[in-house]
Amino acid sequence: MAEDDLEDDLEEDVEDDDLDDEEGESGGSSPGGKKKLLIIVGAVLLLLIGGGAAAYFTGLLDPLLGDPEKTVSGSEPAADGEALFFDLDEMVVNLNTSGRRQSVLKIKVALELASQADLMKVQAVVPRVIDNFQTYLRELRVDDLNGSAGLYRLREELLTRVNVAVQPAKVNAILFKEMLIQ
Repeated sequence: MAEDDLEDDLEEDVEDDDLDDEEGESGGSSPGGKKKLLIIVGAVLLLLIGGGAAAYFTGLLDPLLGDPEKTVSGSEPAADGEALFFDLDEMVVNLNTSGRRQSVLKIKVALELASQADLMKVQAVVPRVIDNFQTYLRELRVDDLNGSAGLYRLREELLTRVNVAVQPAKVNAILFKEMLIQ
């Protein structure tokens, strides 16, 4: 008898569950609930995709994915990765002026080099570098040095001239330590 009672109870529970499911499908839930669920799922997916894209483009995933650019090393400086700097002596030159008033440029620069071998080559030709700089600087006018564009042009021209003078060594950059126009 106990078994019959258990079977009857189980059958009643299954029938009750079936009735609940039918009521839920037919009229228990509103169509607005499904739309809300779709919007929430869509927003979560959008956030996950956006977060993944942001992590990829900011480089946060590089350690996990492996960065192919770091494996190829074509133009890295020295083995220790540090640049060397060589200070040139301070130069004072007269600028090209058309009037009676004389303008003077006082400049001190440092050369950025990639290796110790380049440093030795540059030290050997310092007089040639200074001569090239002074020849160029004497032809400048005060207007040529105005603003950041003037300083950029001066830096590029000095870099070109120093690289011609120190070939086959290469100077990576010219750094202005002091520059005064009177």
